[in-house]
Amino acid sequence: MGKRLTQIATRTGDDGTTGLGDNTRVSKASARPQAMGDVDELNSHIGLLLCDNLPADVRELLIDVQHQLFNLGGELSIPGFELLKSDALAQLDAALAQYNAQLPKLQEFILPAGTRAAAQAHVCRTVARRAERAVVALGAQEGADKLRPAPRQYLNRLSDLLFVLARVLNRHRPDGSTGDDVYWKSERLARQ
Repeated sequence: MGKRLTQIATRTGDDGTTGLGDNTRVSKASARPQAMGDVDELNSHIGLLLCDNLPADVRELLIDVQHQLFNLGGELSIPGFELLKSDALAQLDAALAQYNAQLPKLQEFILPAGTRAAAQAHVCRTVARRAERAVVALGAQEGADKLRPAPRQYLNRLSDLLFVLARVLNRHRPDGSTGDDVYWKSERLARQ
């Protein structure tokens, strides 16, 4: 991987370009920096979620997700490079199975609401979807030889997990009380 940052204000981006990990420069408006930025934003939103009172196992999982997202961003910054390993996707699949098993089946659509932590998990979910779309656009623009499927798959699975974790967090209340999802009030369903 490229050099680590030793100074932040380099002024090299003043011309509208950014440096990639392989020392090439690209327009900040191109697909690769867009995908890298969306992954970085997702990681920042997960950091904000970690400021909440979370169950220890959820906290541990999200901290690892932050490290994996950093790997994913690093992989995006170096065309053709691999940093995100297959066990990262397997971890998400295992967590999805574990947390889904604890939840009641959904009978209705839910709103991105509830506790502060659950609402923030929904924000993370939507940013993960945007990051996934940016990675898909990057792959379509640059081709499969420049981008493995793993980053796209990881973001897709992570957004699913964040939806499930939002439901878990709506049931976890710091005061020990229990909660539930916030259900959409569908006029059509109300008439049935």
